[in-house]
Amino acid sequence: MEEVVATRYVTPLREGGSLPGIVEADDLGTYVMKFTGAGQGRKTLVAEVICGELGRRLGLRVPELVTIELDPVIGLAEPDQEVQELLKASGGLNLGMDYLPGSLGFDPLAYEVGAAEAGRVVWFDALINNVDRSWRNPNLLVWHGDLWLIDHGATMIWHHNWPGAEASAAKPYNASDHVLAPFAPDIASAAAELAPLVTEELLTDVAADVPDVWLEGEPGFSSADEVRRAYVAPLLARAATIHERITLGAPTADRPSQAPGWLTERLPPRPKPAADGDRAGAAARTGREGDR
Repeated sequence: MEEVVATRYVTPLREGGSLPGIVEADDLGTYVMKFTGAGQGRKTLVAEVICGELGRRLGLRVPELVTIELDPVIGLAEPDQEVQELLKASGGLNLGMDYLPGSLGFDPLAYEVGAAEAGRVVWFDALINNVDRSWRNPNLLVWHGDLWLIDHGATMIWHHNWPGAEASAAKPYNASDHVLAPFAPDIASAAAELAPLVTEELLTDVAADVPDVWLEGEPGFSSADEVRRAYVAPLLARAATIHERITLGAPTADRPSQAPGWLTERLPPRPKPAADGDRAGAAARTGREGDR
């Protein structure tokens, strides 16, 4: 990935649990910056890189990622003590995501998504075991009318317990609460299209983007390259069969649209969601297609 240098801290994004911030850099770009000093730790940044770059190579829209060199002195002028402490704790390489000006948070009651695109996103999230793309927290943006995927820090949960990684990576994926579940995601077609692209060579290339400094010192590993290989194996195995273990059932709860009135008033009404019986039938059909 390209490396840039932070030149100005603009503002925090307080809706993120790790307190990401908007920064300007020496390439004149503006980025959403995620910090090594945040409470979630460096593994969140590793997941962002591997899953974000993998998604991009599979043809999904993910904002460009860069590494950002941060001098903690930038934090001295910040009036917020919490921001100051975070910047002081994050000297060195951090992660930046291209800022998409004017983008809107995705609302499933305001935007329509085709079955093919929904299937690709759900299949991808099943591959990386993304537990953070639900109706509660979509982590999707709409920019220039297109769907963009953001925030992949809560993925590949097996890397928090490497001895159990193989067993954890083999687990199924429950997509019942996935934000795109109501759009009848075509998972079988997505698997046929994307699974053959997930090769050992591709995953090795993606893992190579992770800076050594975020991997060195991992308990149980002798080098950064050994850690990279540990990421490749479960993703490669999971890609081949995960479509057979995706569950699409009834969501746990519902909520009203959070889209602004000026937007919903200009959009045609969404079709009503399928009844529970129809949803169960679609889930059964998805399972049968995966068995073929």
